Amino acid sequence: MRLLKFSLIPLIALVGGWFLWHTFKQEKAIDFNADIRPIINTKCISCHGGVKESSGFSLFSRADALRKTKSGKPAIVPGAADNSELIRRILSKDEDERMPYHAAPLSSDEITKMKKWINQGAPWADHWAYVKPQKPALAAATNWSNHPVDRFIQARWQPDSLKPSAPADKVTLLRRVSLDLTGLPPTLSETRTFLADKSANAYEKQVDRLLASPHFGERWAAMWLDLARYSDTKGYEKDQYRNIWRYRDYVIRSFNQDKPFNQFTIEQLAGDLLPQPTEEQLIATAYHRNTANNDEGGTDDEEFRTTAILDRVSNTWEVWQGTTMSCVQCHSHPYDPIRHQEFYESMAFFNNTHDEDVPGEFPNLNKYKPEDEATIIQVKAWLQQQLPAEEAATKIKTLDNLLHFTEPKIHPHSFDQLTNAALSDGKFLGGGHKGYARLKHVNLTEKVNLILSVGSAKNTGTLTIRKDKLDGEIIGTYQNKYTGGGGSTQREIIKLKPTTGFHDLYFVFENAVQSNPEDYVCQLDWILFLESLPGADKPGYPETEKKLVSLLNTETEQTPIIYENPADLRRKNVVFVRGNWLTKGKEVQATTPRFLPSFSSYPKNRLGLAQWLVSNENPLTARVTVNRFWEQLFGTGLVESLEDFGSQGSKPSHPELLDWLALNFQHEQNWQVKKLLKFLVLSKTYQQSSKTNKTLLDIDPANRLLARGPRVRLTAEQIRDQALTTGGLLSRKMYGKSVMPPQPEGVWQVVYSGMEWKTSPEEDAYRRAIYTFWRRSSPYPSLLTFDAAGREVCVSRRIRTNTPLQALVTLNDTVYLTAARGLARRMQLAGTTPFYQIKAGYYQALFKYPNAYTLEVLLKLYQQTEQHYAQQPKELAKFLGQQNLTSLPKAQKLAALTVVSNAILNLDEYITKE
Repeated sequence: MRLLKFSLIPLIALVGGWFLWHTFKQEKAIDFNADIRPIINTKCISCHGGVKESSGFSLFSRADALRKTKSGKPAIVPGAADNSELIRRILSKDEDERMPYHAAPLSSDEITKMKKWINQGAPWADHWAYVKPQKPALAAATNWSNHPVDRFIQARWQPDSLKPSAPADKVTLLRRVSLDLTGLPPTLSETRTFLADKSANAYEKQVDRLLASPHFGERWAAMWLDLARYSDTKGYEKDQYRNIWRYRDYVIRSFNQDKPFNQFTIEQLAGDLLPQPTEEQLIATAYHRNTANNDEGGTDDEEFRTTAILDRVSNTWEVWQGTTMSCVQCHSHPYDPIRHQEFYESMAFFNNTHDEDVPGEFPNLNKYKPEDEATIIQVKAWLQQQLPAEEAATKIKTLDNLLHFTEPKIHPHSFDQLTNAALSDGKFLGGGHKGYARLKHVNLTEKVNLILSVGSAKNTGTLTIRKDKLDGEIIGTYQNKYTGGGGSTQREIIKLKPTTGFHDLYFVFENAVQSNPEDYVCQLDWILFLESLPGADKPGYPETEKKLVSLLNTETEQTPIIYENPADLRRKNVVFVRGNWLTKGKEVQATTPRFLPSFSSYPKNRLGLAQWLVSNENPLTARVTVNRFWEQLFGTGLVESLEDFGSQGSKPSHPELLDWLALNFQHEQNWQVKKLLKFLVLSKTYQQSSKTNKTLLDIDPANRLLARGPRVRLTAEQIRDQALTTGGLLSRKMYGKSVMPPQPEGVWQVVYSGMEWKTSPEEDAYRRAIYTFWRRSSPYPSLLTFDAAGREVCVSRRIRTNTPLQALVTLNDTVYLTAARGLARRMQLAGTTPFYQIKAGYYQALFKYPNAYTLEVLLKLYQQTEQHYAQQPKELAKFLGQQNLTSLPKAQKLAALTVVSNAILNLDEYITKE
């Protein structure tokens, strides 16, 4: 009996263990992001999301999903799929009841997942991109490489048994990294130096040289200007000139200085709000003055000001957060947890800037000539003599603001109750005899001066300013002066009677002599209320005031910048109902969306927003940024949709690598782009040969696993700059105003504009593509053909196309033919026969000699071309230009070499990064 008892113990334990396992076994947990979110986004969200809530049911968030619907019951009962209306409707056989409504039913696998999800409590999870990254452990080092990038990349190869490709040959690698880091090919001298260098760090030395090149900034600024929607014109129908090239120079210099990206961010979004901002930091704010400005007569300035602000919101969220915010202007986001109201809370950061869609594009930063700067120093010195040091410093700051910004101006569209007065040409306030216009709610405390920017074709008449009513107390008078015709204006300072508080002001126009009552007494361009300048009763004040007025009338170079409204001009921020700027909803305050880290500890302005964007808590900025630079080097981002990290964007090909790079960029590299780029190009992943094979093409046709090097077409700018470099024509001149290289005749036949395309002289015609004058309504054609951005709006990712038009450009465009002729002349210097000349030209372009077959084809092309021009000598003048026809036989040989050069510059391997 005792023996039987002990023999039963193992059996009881086994049975009991099986029973317990069977009773308490858990189903595999459903992953909301991987299993459920794709079903919701593709099958449910169009009717039950942030835009539309059919039957009161929404899957916008877990709280929405679990609330009661119109039926009075929730559609989802956590832990009870069989009791959930959602499952009943998914399984219904009635076409009018089954969900998705009048669409294909869910698959059995999808239904199973939905049931398991609800039975497991309907847990919700944030999208991966909205969760703060945690630094993942590095994959194990291998014999191939110990570089962190390579370790992550190689770990991803294991399921497919992939192996690294051989390293690219030295010439290919140098060309690749040169084009990537500077946008220019290496010179023959640089190539020979690298080939001769047998040291272990030969490649790293070349990387360091390229990072130190002044042309580094030009290459990376070209990428950034797409994001900034940089253009030399204002956009819309007139598309007039905009003087904003100093912003482009700021971007180039910032990349060359390796300015930390967090500082680069803060300066562009809020440089004006920094304590004692420098001229460079003010110019940086032109980032958001690249929005379009509508000069067309009859347009509503407030409408287009609002349009610009809306664009700034969407742009900021796309560039720094990889988030598609624009749709939230009209409704809550269809796929991501951003509510309609949150768009306008973001808009509140930008809505208090002083730009108002006026033709002058105010506010501008005034750049004075050296002689005028000397006068400014004299005025400041006089002020310092009149006041104690601390008070003088305050007044000098006011003077600097007046001279360098002249803000806050009040523009004609701010006046109302116009009687015998009107907005002339959409930008001047003109008044006839006894005409008047009202300016509401003006803060006159301490404002004892009024600056008028006024124009008049008369020497008679007055402008009287009355307080509170049309016949109210006169607080200021301007005696009209002739300023010249054609809308010319001048600035005048008039004294105001000291007044406190807010008042309505009536500007009354009167003629001193009889005239047509419809004739304007004068026209106001803008006005500015100003505090008193000290020392009005001191010797030398009249002369000082004259100098000040003279400076206000001095012609300056003006760059549009961001300028924050003072407190008494602060705008109210409201929701636009259904996105309509005319339909105002409830008032909101500046803050960031709730699904992201708290904004509560930051100032509620653009500076606070910029600081929040680059804070350690923000989960997106570093990810989005390193992904953008990765895409530039490897052809495709780790997240392919650079512009969208949301739930409808692409999944990261290497999520752990993305997070590791993002955190490393923030903390170890301190946001320095040069460190990031060096780190990436020193990886063996980057240095692999781009040659492929059937196995790689079958497993990974798009090269997302990176078992071979990148092979993509060069950018529009790189293709043009490389051709000019190979032809010995590229100007290395940097910075300054945009230039106009050759382009086809008739491209600029634009209405409402007297602008002309005048080809720049001498080397300016052959400067780098980044300096090409960019007109939104008519971008430079050859760059546009190679997929350059039009710059009307932000472009995060250029889509590469391959069309016959591209070959037509490289074969026929003036710039490419000129570059081919330049290469032909270099070929003539390299040898005495076509055989050696063609070999030398091919090497000049591709840093290798042609194989026998290629050389044979090019020699045959040379011979056919030479024979053609021998038979058709009149064609030579058309092809080479009369100036190159000094000797007919020499011209025929030059033409033949030019055609061969043109063919070389059109080769696929020439316009491709191998």
